[in-house]
Amino acid sequence: MRQNGERWRAPYATNPTATRGRLIAEASSPTRSDFQRDRDRIIHSSAFRRLKHKTQVFVHHEGDHYRTRLTHTLEVSQIARALARALGLDEDLAEALALSHDLGHTCFGHTGEDALDALMQAHGGFDHNAQALRIVTRLERRYAGFDGLNLAWETLEGLVKHNGPLLEADGTPTPRWAARGIPVAILEYNALNDLELARFAGPEAQAAALADDIAYDSHDLDDGLRAGLFDLADLDAVPFLADILAEIDELHPNLDPSRKIHELARRVITRFVEDVIAESGRRIAALAPDNVAAVRSASAPVIAFSPAIAAADRAIKTFLFARMYRHPGVLAVRARADIIVADLFARFTTEPAAMPEEWSAGLAGAEEDRVARRVADYIAGMTDTYAVLAHKRLFASTPDLHWSPESRGLPLAEP
Repeated sequence: MRQNGERWRAPYATNPTATRGRLIAEASSPTRSDFQRDRDRIIHSSAFRRLKHKTQVFVHHEGDHYRTRLTHTLEVSQIARALARALGLDEDLAEALALSHDLGHTCFGHTGEDALDALMQAHGGFDHNAQALRIVTRLERRYAGFDGLNLAWETLEGLVKHNGPLLEADGTPTPRWAARGIPVAILEYNALNDLELARFAGPEAQAAALADDIAYDSHDLDDGLRAGLFDLADLDAVPFLADILAEIDELHPNLDPSRKIHELARRVITRFVEDVIAESGRRIAALAPDNVAAVRSASAPVIAFSPAIAAADRAIKTFLFARMYRHPGVLAVRARADIIVADLFARFTTEPAAMPEEWSAGLAGAEEDRVARRVADYIAGMTDTYAVLAHKRLFASTPDLHWSPESRGLPLAEP
């Protein structure tokens, strides 16, 4: 009998001893599996450290207790490990995928990505998943024998397919990519190392993707409530949340608001995690996969929300989009951050020498597309702080990104 929390390996889990290997062959480690090595390489990368000062929703200086890309990533990692352990998956691979899923995000959160994508439309666009692939296959330059991190095939597959397959069975882009096409960075790497873009990723990648949804649903509710962008009473608009709040009131009447917010956030995570475990168990029983290839070849994800919880997830996201991501204060800061990104892009594309030498080297007389992509790589790697300082160095005035949302006087941590 297996006690709660003990590890076990299901037959459909990704087996680290049967990995498809790395693009550049390396000797195996006597102490770590390939997926453990991938996790460690990601943690020690420069891109991972920069997540500390990259925006999730609020810019970096608005409060020490709001989430950043790094704290979000750590929360995703914890949830992904919990799902992997409960379902008998490879916990190390799930953790590596969770830790790497946001490496390609720019400064200023989705504002930076949207701005760079618009600026790069004539040069192939910008996508944070494709940028994460560029980072781990090209832009990190730490190892003597290769550029990037030389991660295992299964880790790269999960990173690229974070949102599911990119191609239909007939080779055409899936609806997500039909209008804009598959990012060039993904197609270029796929030509070297086929990631099977028309198939689902392994179960660990599917678990990490759901962990991402669970984490930001929960922590964006937490941050939004503590920032005063909406009230607990406003959550009655989402029946799933209203039911949880009613449960908290019944169990803990007259609970102070700060504790009530925490109880809400932890219950959202618990409900979602337990639902994924139960629904995935049903799907696994129906499919009866005896190896990971059967999971990849399935017609639908094997690790998934139930229909009811998928609807709750959509309702929470709809609420957050209207009340948090489109809050006038957040939008005002986004508009000013957009100016910073656009100014930097314009300066660096017309004057590449304004970038550090390691970024400007070899761009004299280079084609416009090459210059633009190098500039996008440079800006995407910036933290919020670095981008602001770079703008101040190059321009006479820099938009002020300070905005302090009213916190309702709620404590963000124990005194």
